[in-house]
Amino acid sequence: MTLTVLAIESSCDDTAAAVLRGTGDAARILSSHVWGQADLHDAFGGVVPEIAARAHAERADLCVERALADAGVTLDEIDGLAVTAGPGLIGGVLAGVMCAKGIAVARGLPIVGVNHLAGHALTPRLTGEADFPYLMLLVSGGHCQFLIVEGPDRFRRIGGTIDDAPGEAFDKIARLLGLPQPGGPHVERVAAAGDAGRFALPRPLLDREGCDLSFSGLKTAVLRARDGLVAEKGGLTRQDRADLCASFQQAVVDVLAEKTRRALLDYLTLAPGRPVIAVAGGVAANGAIRARLSLLAEGMGVAFTAPPLSLCTDNAAMIAYAGLLRLERGEADGTGFAARPRWPLDAQAPAMLGAGRKGAKA
Repeated sequence: MTLTVLAIESSCDDTAAAVLRGTGDAARILSSHVWGQADLHDAFGGVVPEIAARAHAERADLCVERALADAGVTLDEIDGLAVTAGPGLIGGVLAGVMCAKGIAVARGLPIVGVNHLAGHALTPRLTGEADFPYLMLLVSGGHCQFLIVEGPDRFRRIGGTIDDAPGEAFDKIARLLGLPQPGGPHVERVAAAGDAGRFALPRPLLDREGCDLSFSGLKTAVLRARDGLVAEKGGLTRQDRADLCASFQQAVVDVLAEKTRRALLDYLTLAPGRPVIAVAGGVAANGAIRARLSLLAEGMGVAFTAPPLSLCTDNAAMIAYAGLLRLERGEADGTGFAARPRWPLDAQAPAMLGAGRKGAKA
């Protein structure tokens, strides 16, 4: 049955809304509007949760209006709503959830709360480039996990970061080197003119079996290299900055490539009919990472897929698709579901980053 789904995403610092039409096997994005907040956070060197939450509350309804207008549909044509219910910055998640619930109640529409990570993990299905099961490297500002995606709601984690996510590390390195935020694109751009072999930075956890990752020690190594240059020269030259960026990026690429190789060996024991590795999340936009993983997959006889850049970063189209999969099965959450700051995809796997009263972090 063809459904038209309206979705809202507000887990971090992008307010997004989208309209999707189709089925789980063939869905078409009618509109996808993202309202970024970079200008609101520039002066603070990173995302300020309170500012982000206020901006989401002010912009969510405007994003919905824009998405509907771009799609050329009205609320009368919407069959259901999907909204990011976590994980994320709780103020922003709440703003999106309350906006979506208000629309659902006012129009008498079914609504589902979607795990933001599931949206990323299911993106290869939205773009029609993977059959279950496939291997997913979800790599973003707040998360880094290897998942075997066995079905629309079945995710098995086989590895992940035990500290900083790669995107978080890119942002921190950008701040260390005086580059703008978000750090990933700026570090990549500066690295293009650098010598990746100048600084002997560590490749954390490569001496440990398995697919777990760590990036905090790499970040500390860059800090020490920077401080050494400053102490020696009194500052950084443009070439110093480029070489540090290039050396850091190469270390991240090397770690991700080796851990992905190990994850692929685990995944291939399932003997999938059409083996696929997919990469998604904001860091999947990095050209060096994409190129290295594509070569690795080719060498192992596995298809490689990465979504278009517009679907790598946070967007509501992926949330609409994850919601559509539930709505077409007749599932709905009502309006009683809560916003969740933490929400692991694989609830059976042990917590990687610790847990507290709010649950496992990842």
